[in-house]
Amino acid sequence: MAKTPPSHASLKTGSPETGETTTPSGGALRPNLKMLAAHLGLSPSTISLVLNNVPGRSIPEATRERVRAAAREFNYQPSLIARKLQGKRVNTIGIMLPELGEGYHSQVISGAGELLIREGYFYFTVHHRHRSELVRAYPELLEARGVEGILAIDTHLEESPMLPTVLVAGRSELPGVSNVILDSALGARLALGHLYDLGHRDIVYMRGQPFSADTEVRWAATLAVAETLGLSVDEERVIRLEQDSHSPEIGYPGIKKILEAGTRFTAVVCFNDVSAMGVIRALSDAGLRIPEDVSVIGYDDVQSAAYHVPSLTTIRQPLQKMGEIAAQTLLAKLAGMPTEDLMQVEPELIARESTGPVSEVVGGGGRKARRRALR
Repeated sequence: MAKTPPSHASLKTGSPETGETTTPSGGALRPNLKMLAAHLGLSPSTISLVLNNVPGRSIPEATRERVRAAAREFNYQPSLIARKLQGKRVNTIGIMLPELGEGYHSQVISGAGELLIREGYFYFTVHHRHRSELVRAYPELLEARGVEGILAIDTHLEESPMLPTVLVAGRSELPGVSNVILDSALGARLALGHLYDLGHRDIVYMRGQPFSADTEVRWAATLAVAETLGLSVDEERVIRLEQDSHSPEIGYPGIKKILEAGTRFTAVVCFNDVSAMGVIRALSDAGLRIPEDVSVIGYDDVQSAAYHVPSLTTIRQPLQKMGEIAAQTLLAKLAGMPTEDLMQVEPELIARESTGPVSEVVGGGGRKARRRALR
C-alpha cells in the first residue's frame, strides 16, 4: 500500500521527545530546508539546487519533481534573508514615504511599482509620518528583512543608508544617494508667470511644512521669480503650513485668517493641490467666487484635481515618471552600473477653471471686501 504523505505537522526534525518541531503554543513550525530534506531522504544541498533552479547539475527530473511537489505540499518557501546571506539576489526593495494615500505619494509609487514588478522585484513600503526616529531606524530594519535597496519619497535623510538609495523630491548631498527632483525654478516661473499674465499683482503665497523635503527649494524659487517679476512677497500675504496632514483642511485656516485681516489679494499660489482645495472651500464659504473674485493655483496635479469644482489649475509634476526614473536608477545601482547623483524633470502648467483674469481686489476694506466679508 502506498504511504500516505504526512501532514505539515509530521515533518520530522529529530526532537528527542516527539521528533517534531513545535512552537511554545504547540503549533507546528514553518518547515525548513533540513526538515524537507529529511522527509524526502535527500541532502539539503540537493533540495536547494532544485528550488533555486541551479542549472548544470545532474539531478534527475523525477527527483526534481519530487522536491517541487513536496515544497508545494508543505508550503515551503526559501528564506529571503538566508538567500541574501549566501550572496544570492532576493529582488526586494524597500520604499520609505510619509504616508500612503490618494495623491502625490501614491502616484510616485505607481510609477516605481510598475517598473519593479515588470523587472521581477518585490517591494515593502514603510510609513514614517516625518518622524525622525523612524526615518533613522527604517533603513536598518529594511536591510534586516532582506531588502537590497531603498527608494525614499519626500523623506529627509540625515545620513547615507548602508544600502543603495534613491530619493524622490527634495535634494540630498549625501554620498552615494541619487536624487530625482523637479525643476522648481521652472515650476515657480510657470505658476507666477501664469498669474502675472492674467493681471494678478496682489498674490497670497503659501509656504510648505518645514518637514517637507520640497519646502525650502520651492520657496527659494518662488521668491526669486517674484523678485524678477517685480511682485512683492509681504509677510501679511504668506501662509505657512504646519500640519502634518494630506487633507484639504491644511489650506483652510491660513486663507481664512488673511480674509479676516482684510488683506488685499486677487490670487493664491498653493503649495500643493490638496491645500488648494482647502483654500477654495474657505473662499467659497466667505462668499467669494473662483476664479471671478480670486484665482487659485495648485501644485502636483493629483488625480482628483481635474474633477474638483472648479477644476484646479496646477503645476503638474510627472509623478509616475519620477517614480519610474527612481526605480530604474536604483536597479542600475544594484547592477553595479554608474548612476547620476541628480536627475531633474520638468513640470508643466495645466490651466483649468480655477484661474482667470484679475477683476476687483479682495480685501483692504473695499466694496467687495465689505460685501463678501466673513460673517
